[in-house]
Amino acid sequence: MSEYLVVTGMSGAGRSTAGATLEDLGWFVIDNMPSALISKVSELVDGTGSEMERVAFVVGRGGGDLDDVLPAVDALEAGRNRVRILYLDAADDVLIRRFEGTRRRHPQAARGVVDSIADERLLLGELRDRADLVIDTGELNVNQLRTRLIEVFGTEEPANTMQTSIVSFGFKYGVPLDVDLMFDCRFLPNPYWDETLRHHSGLEPEVRAYVLDRPETAAFLDKLDELFVMLIPAYMREGKSYLTVAMGCTGGRHRSVVLAEELVRRLDQHGIPTAVYHRDVER
Repeated sequence: MSEYLVVTGMSGAGRSTAGATLEDLGWFVIDNMPSALISKVSELVDGTGSEMERVAFVVGRGGGDLDDVLPAVDALEAGRNRVRILYLDAADDVLIRRFEGTRRRHPQAARGVVDSIADERLLLGELRDRADLVIDTGELNVNQLRTRLIEVFGTEEPANTMQTSIVSFGFKYGVPLDVDLMFDCRFLPNPYWDETLRHHSGLEPEVRAYVLDRPETAAFLDKLDELFVMLIPAYMREGKSYLTVAMGCTGGRHRSVVLAEELVRRLDQHGIPTAVYHRDVER
């Protein structure tokens, strides 16, 4: 059985970084892959007799043949291969700044950057809907995106497992686009208003104790525990490959960090390995 990853998404959202990172992780990466050739390449890979080949197709630049991508994915899946779609996204204003900063021409640039981004977003809509994993790169620099990709693709997982990730964030910096479930932690008392805790983070024991010692925190975590013990096996039965859960507070430094870490600990106790990523803890 071969393993294929289709890397796509908005121009300027980090496809080149993703391709380079996957190559460093040992994937065979084909950049600017014409989607009409995906099936031909897969025939060559499957014909090598190798038990497992990890191949990534980076598609999307120019967008001329994107209509062929999903049929190619369906054909790969029909051949009993493991096939996943990674979609990289970012808010329009972020993409505009990136193109203005690099002075690159947008691949769809028939009417200017703003209209080209809108056109490309429409063109990619169906691919985004089918994606197994969406990563919002708007708040990530190159190194942070690389770290996130290594966490997800750095180890080989059995085909019948689901990778679960918990991300903490601050609402003041925007809601992440790439999550399946989101919980608001702002109903809990905020350590920010305690002068002795303000400049610490939820990764430190004094802030952790402040948040976890509240009775409402324990009740909330117990309910989340019950919810995920029910949801995760159900998602796995439906064939979901990735589950990303977001925990948000005002600034993303205190309450959400503590609750994300505690939820990971609880899921690990249930035999559900879970990665954690703190988007705004250093802000």
